Amino acid sequence: MPDQPSQPVNERFRAEMPAIPGVGGPSPKKSGSGGPLLVVGGLIAVLAAVFVGGKLLSKPRHSDPPPAPAPQLEVPAPVPDLTASVPIATEQDPVIASVSELKPWASKEFIYRNRMTGETVSALVVRLPIGASNQAAGYWSFAMRAAYGNCRLEYVEDLQKLQDEYGFRQAKHPMIGNPCSRTLFDPLKYAPLPGGVLARGAIVQGSDLRPPLGIEVKVKGKDILAIRME
Repeated sequence: MPDQPSQPVNERFRAEMPAIPGVGGPSPKKSGSGGPLLVVGGLIAVLAAVFVGGKLLSKPRHSDPPPAPAPQLEVPAPVPDLTASVPIATEQDPVIASVSELKPWASKEFIYRNRMTGETVSALVVRLPIGASNQAAGYWSFAMRAAYGNCRLEYVEDLQKLQDEYGFRQAKHPMIGNPCSRTLFDPLKYAPLPGGVLARGAIVQGSDLRPPLGIEVKVKGKDILAIRME
């Protein structure tokens, strides 16, 4: 047999490696535009930008917190105007009205000066539909300032107002109202106070602790006098 060309031992026993596509061999030439990989990369970048932008737009913006509900404001009792054209009841001159000018459920405002403290308060006298006009029982007088707090009470003759603003549908006659607490006082009812004393103006609705501060009145001839405040 003809002699085979001699090969080095390591060459004769080298295993032939199978060819793997894309591995080895000459590298593909790059095109001037960057090829498909650059196109795919660009699309990915655009999609990423759109995604991030959408996230930023959809993220809720910080806005100012909604304003807190306005607290319920008190209706302060005004300082009595001593120059106003209303009677000023003093110890020397306690006359506040005449019998003839007050019909049932009519009222008249006046200023009461406390002879002990010198304090002046706005007050109201109401002719009640009970008793005779020449009897003190036919009148109710009270301070227009709430017993606790600084709210000004109001004499409500409009029954529709009692229903709309106070939510009280059972009213058959005028009431005294505290617009701060929506409390209503009935001029025809009494409420017990500590010590067994009865005070006119029982609470028929609301959270006030007691009726208005009463002012004692007397009838002398044709005049109605304010004597003292509790």
